[in-house]
Amino acid sequence: MKYLSKSLFRRKSEALLQEEAETSSLKRVLTAFDLTMLGIGAIIGTGIFVLTGEAAAGTEYALGAGPAITISFVITGLACGFAALCYAEFASMIPISGSAYTYAYASFGEILAWIIGWDLILEYAIGNVAVAIGWAGYFKSFLDGLGWHLPGILSEATGTQMVQLASGEWQPLTASLTEKLGDQLQGLPQVTSLLNLPALFITFVVTVLLIIGIKESARTNAFLVCVKLVLVGLFLYFGFPHFEPSEHWQNFAPNGWHGIMTGAALVFFAYIGFDAVSTTAEEAKNPKRDLPIGMIAALIICTILYIVVAAVLTGMVPLDVLANEHPVSAALTAVGENKVSFLISLGITLTMPTVLLVMQLGQVRIFYSMSRDGLLPAKFAEVSKRFRTPAYSTVVVGLVVGLLAACMDIGAVAELTNIGTLFAFVLVAIGVWILRIQQPDRNRGFKVPAYKWICSGAILVCSYLMLSLPWITWVRFILWMAIGLAIYFIYSRKHSALNN
Repeated sequence: MKYLSKSLFRRKSEALLQEEAETSSLKRVLTAFDLTMLGIGAIIGTGIFVLTGEAAAGTEYALGAGPAITISFVITGLACGFAALCYAEFASMIPISGSAYTYAYASFGEILAWIIGWDLILEYAIGNVAVAIGWAGYFKSFLDGLGWHLPGILSEATGTQMVQLASGEWQPLTASLTEKLGDQLQGLPQVTSLLNLPALFITFVVTVLLIIGIKESARTNAFLVCVKLVLVGLFLYFGFPHFEPSEHWQNFAPNGWHGIMTGAALVFFAYIGFDAVSTTAEEAKNPKRDLPIGMIAALIICTILYIVVAAVLTGMVPLDVLANEHPVSAALTAVGENKVSFLISLGITLTMPTVLLVMQLGQVRIFYSMSRDGLLPAKFAEVSKRFRTPAYSTVVVGLVVGLLAACMDIGAVAELTNIGTLFAFVLVAIGVWILRIQQPDRNRGFKVPAYKWICSGAILVCSYLMLSLPWITWVRFILWMAIGLAIYFIYSRKHSALNN
């Protein structure tokens, strides 16, 4: 029993962490600018372009925040700000791949490191799936604008009932659409979707790009982020003239505080991504300085943009217009800005893959770190001699994400990602507090100011947001963690590198 307890809570020493950083076979090519752009590329995407509408209007499982979604973004931004400061301190102190997993290994011990690593696998994998599905929605909207319509059997998640409208466009047969069509529904073609082909396709493209190399991926990301910021500017420029708060904000918070917090828990997905920057520590030129800059700068820029976009979006049109996978283009179309709507759909189709790129990058680096530690098979730590990237892990992650994205629905996927990320944020904040007490003199390139208050804020707000998620999300999360613990005791504990 004593040996079991010791093995479960064995930690990585500072010397071992330093050795891993110095002997890494990955290329150090990323600057502070690259890291900031990676953060913005990951953050601005599915959350603002896809989930803002559902969080405001509500879903089958969750109440909507209404126009008070702006307050939801403020609350979530505050929680992520606290967490980002904690991540920044850890990243400056332990500059190696692995993000919260590596931080937990240094502060809590192996069993909690495994739990957080398994949790991060969920966060990034399911996050990738949600992004791929969201991108597919805008891609289909773009094709419909050209008059090209994908077959209904290849347009949505497996098992989704589809109906072909008079325009030739295929749409999911929702309750609201059924009510809207009425008797016309009987004469329209209907099919059951087999898979979401566009979601599978974009995952394949991003996987190939990540295999080729991190610097090439970063350059592509930086260019697309600039385009993405132009799109946000276009939406605000053409949307603001239609901003009528006196008409659309009369019932500002239709479901009160509960709706605001439920909305905050859902749009939390919009902020996921800044933590993925920390997984690139072994590819940053000066990680102790540049990782904190990249994470915090990206979060500040994106929070401001989110609040402004959410305010304009909910002030333009009734909430029911936003209850779909492409609320930005839907809102512009509803107010007669069809050309701009088409242009933004095209732009989002081109730029949203930056989110998928950074999330999949983070996922692969988690596999790489856990495999190097012996907790996953050694194959996942193999680095391509030609590209110096973890090619095997990248291919496996791409296959899994692509297949799930082709079959799953975005609503439950996003909420499952949120609970995994919030859990990671809570543990990172606790870890900063523990190491401040246990190792007060350890060299830190960045320190969380007033750490007791900031860490407490991160723990409390993130825990509250977790409790605001639907019960079914908790059931799925607990089931996933139970599977992870079984794998740890059957395989990982015996193969841990710390056994040696």
